[in-house]
Amino acid sequence: MNTDSLPLDITHTLPRCAPCEHISGNEKFARKAFALQERFIHPDGTSLVDITLDLEDGAPVGNEEALRKTFVSLLNAPENRLQQAGVRVHAPTSSHCEKDLEALIQGAGARIAYITIPKVTSAKEIRWIEGVISHHLSRAGVNRNIPLHLLIETPDAIKNIEELAQLPSVRSLDFGLMDFISHLGGAISADCMRSPGQFNHPLLRNVKETIALAALRHNKIANHNVTVEFRKPEQAYHDAFKARHDFGFLRMWSIHPEQVPHIIRGIMPSADEIREAHEILTTARNANWGPIEHNGRLHDRASFRYYWGLLHQSGIKLLD
Repeated sequence: MNTDSLPLDITHTLPRCAPCEHISGNEKFARKAFALQERFIHPDGTSLVDITLDLEDGAPVGNEEALRKTFVSLLNAPENRLQQAGVRVHAPTSSHCEKDLEALIQGAGARIAYITIPKVTSAKEIRWIEGVISHHLSRAGVNRNIPLHLLIETPDAIKNIEELAQLPSVRSLDFGLMDFISHLGGAISADCMRSPGQFNHPLLRNVKETIALAALRHNKIANHNVTVEFRKPEQAYHDAFKARHDFGFLRMWSIHPEQVPHIIRGIMPSADEIREAHEILTTARNANWGPIEHNGRLHDRASFRYYWGLLHQSGIKLLD
């Protein structure tokens, strides 16, 4: 069905993205990640897994230049067939940040899906990043914009969240739970770096709500922090499910391959949700988008908006 025929006030949707972002810090893990990515292909041909090559916290100190070259090679490799690989660079305050951006864009500017910026504190930093990226894209003769994902890991970032969320280059706000807690100097227990503390502590609940609402308000994606208990992959499902249903996060980080299917299951709409959305919207279309009854419940344009957004998130063809 052509979406042009739908009422204008029910067609607004958030950007689509892979529900799982899997991070890799070396060549061995990255190559395994590309193979993993191919296992979770959506019917539309995209993967349900993005890969983030990590130049920052997950990489060894002192090996920065060699790792940049390795990641440029991986971005240009045949394994990056889907071109759903991004890179986490060093923080804007690091001397390595600009070197990362120059090497990546000069070497693989056409194939970087996104760039993740850690330790963000202000929009001023991001505008500087934008200028550096634009400069090197021009030098490389690459005519495109590269989306930015911002890691929200400091109280300053929370203070400036609205300013950060409204930047046009930004696609995702990612919560860095462990770094955030570490910035508080022991004020919050280390137990809150995992469940149930991460969801129960009032301050952390407030931070997650703030990030998710800012992202949603400005048509961006909220990306949930990792589950550190990687030897209990089912925990990743519970965290992902709660992050989506209680807070509005539509994407989550993975640190281990076994977490990936559980995160996808927790974040993506279920088969029952998709089936119900199809039924409701099909009935609504046949009623010229007037109020309808479905399984004993009244639906009108308020709920049509919801189900339309849910189908868009699923990536399933909206209506036949």
